[in-house]
Amino acid sequence: MAKKSSNKTKAKAKYSKETYTYWYESMLLMRRFEEKAGQLYGQQKIRGFCHLYIGQEACASGAITALEKDDKWITAYRDHAHPLGLGTDPGAVMAELYGKATGTTKGKGGSMHIFDKEVNFVGGHGIVGAQVPMGLGIGFAEKYQGTKNLCICHMGDGAVRQGAVHEAFNLAMLYKAPVIFVIENNGYAMGTAVKRSSNVEDLSTIGESYDMPSFPVDGMNVEAVHEAVAEAAERARKGDGPTLLEFRTYRYKGHSMSDPQKYRTREEVEEYKQRDPIEQVKKTILDNNILTEEEIEAINKKVKKQVEDAVKFAEESPWPDGQDAFKDVYVQEDYPFVME
Repeated sequence: MAKKSSNKTKAKAKYSKETYTYWYESMLLMRRFEEKAGQLYGQQKIRGFCHLYIGQEACASGAITALEKDDKWITAYRDHAHPLGLGTDPGAVMAELYGKATGTTKGKGGSMHIFDKEVNFVGGHGIVGAQVPMGLGIGFAEKYQGTKNLCICHMGDGAVRQGAVHEAFNLAMLYKAPVIFVIENNGYAMGTAVKRSSNVEDLSTIGESYDMPSFPVDGMNVEAVHEAVAEAAERARKGDGPTLLEFRTYRYKGHSMSDPQKYRTREEVEEYKQRDPIEQVKKTILDNNILTEEEIEAINKKVKKQVEDAVKFAEESPWPDGQDAFKDVYVQEDYPFVME
């Protein structure tokens, strides 16, 4: 169960004003964007699958400040927040959720397949665990090319029982690939508690089978996430290979929009909300006079407008043309799909 945090204890600041401001603003954008996406899904503006990141924002924001702009990112299908934090236009992400031609993948991917080469976000993958060997390949490519870049590979707690994950862990250690493997453990995978689906409940220990440095991390605390990822990144850049981090986090919403959430109680959800990552960083900001209440409110208004503008952009964007189905499939632009 979650541990309650006291609001009476003054939180000490350990980082710069710029870092705390980024954490608050980026996590708030993720939260408000996802809340709006949930509303739009209910209005059938967004269709298909839709997996919201509400509650897990620190897992993305804390990692972003610990890494470099040339590092690569890959994750599963709960993938709206990572590109938003990296700087992808919220309008392009929203348009992709709508299936519009102006989306990040031109309306062809939808919610589960957000990509943005400009910020080195390599998806957005719908097959459980499939991104893990791909993340290994991306990291190995960086080593092969002689760069100091790495790949951070996020997965859910449900993915760790996939065989390909363990194959990737073994090869990553064998090759000393610069990869940070992150388990975003929100406790329930698609709706089954970890203790009901895994003999090993402490998922941070799984990497030890491969002699991989492995650590549990408070995924509700953006500072803890930043520190753990920074240490793992330093290890990777020195040539010491991969690290496994288990971010112990929590999603306030269901696995997807169709999840009735009968596997947990409302009381449990509310208990975790007492450790909300956005409220934690906001408290640190105000306790240490990093920003004023007025400056916080200005950020709130800025984020609200960003989300409103994203919805407007998606609403006004055109649908893909039918012929677009034949584009971006092969490198050869005139590939003969139909042979005479």
